[in-house]
Amino acid sequence: MKHIVSISLGSSSRDHKVEKEILGENFLIERRGTDGDFNKARRLYTELDGKVDAIGMGGISLYITTGEKKYYFRDAKKLVANMRETPVVDGSGLKDTLERKVVEFMDSELKLDLASKKVLAVCCVERLGMAEAFIESGADIIFGDVIFALGLPIPIRTMKSLRRLTKTIAPIVTKLPFAMVYPVGKAQDKESKRIHNRYYEQVDIIAGDYHYIKKNFPQRLDGKIIVTNTVTEKDAEKLKGLGIKMLITTTPDLAGRSFGTNVIEAVLVAYLRGKGMEPGIENYAEALEQIGFTPRVVNFS
Repeated sequence: MKHIVSISLGSSSRDHKVEKEILGENFLIERRGTDGDFNKARRLYTELDGKVDAIGMGGISLYITTGEKKYYFRDAKKLVANMRETPVVDGSGLKDTLERKVVEFMDSELKLDLASKKVLAVCCVERLGMAEAFIESGADIIFGDVIFALGLPIPIRTMKSLRRLTKTIAPIVTKLPFAMVYPVGKAQDKESKRIHNRYYEQVDIIAGDYHYIKKNFPQRLDGKIIVTNTVTEKDAEKLKGLGIKMLITTTPDLAGRSFGTNVIEAVLVAYLRGKGMEPGIENYAEALEQIGFTPRVVNFS
């Protein structure tokens, strides 16, 4: 049995474990949250090195890419400094593929007519594929990177401006303590501050990282569509209670839980390495097609 572990800086309350047969092979897939404790996370990476088939880096990204250069998060590099054998992936290799596909799926399979929709993408600096796919669909989109990551009420409305922002902030934010730019540990369980939530009210679709989305939930989200990644059963119930129309996740439902892209990429890495194949975008796409991973869609109305 192949063993996949996602080591997350997030809350341990979101931990989950599942056994799944994929293309005739058995996988044990689990998430281990470290409640924002960087030292604990680093020890866990070191302890599991050489003992599991692949590790997903959860709750933190390894780098931001501007298309020309990769800027590595200083805190992320420290976490994996002692890794020697087991491959570690943060989901970046899959985000472009999966998140483009989910937008195409919404338009072609779910018939949502995205050209008639207004979209709030809470943070797209790390999700340029999703951003481009929404623009190509004809959707009217607001990029909320400055609003939700930096806390300033400044919406971005063009891809050109988003790319310019990425090039400007990447060298800076990657050197900051990661907790300053993304909720880690118990901060992920805090109730919404309901700041800047007027942007939620202006749109039909809210897309992006779930922790940024829930950071400023308004009291109601009646009729909205949420497109996100990692959600638990508790999260789904919360969204249902807020009145959303539909939940779509870029990753599939595995025993009631949608894992992050870091987990799915780790699964693909382990599978491909076991077949003597080199992990990479082209082989990822072929493996995803063979596995038949499809977005999770939950209709609440």
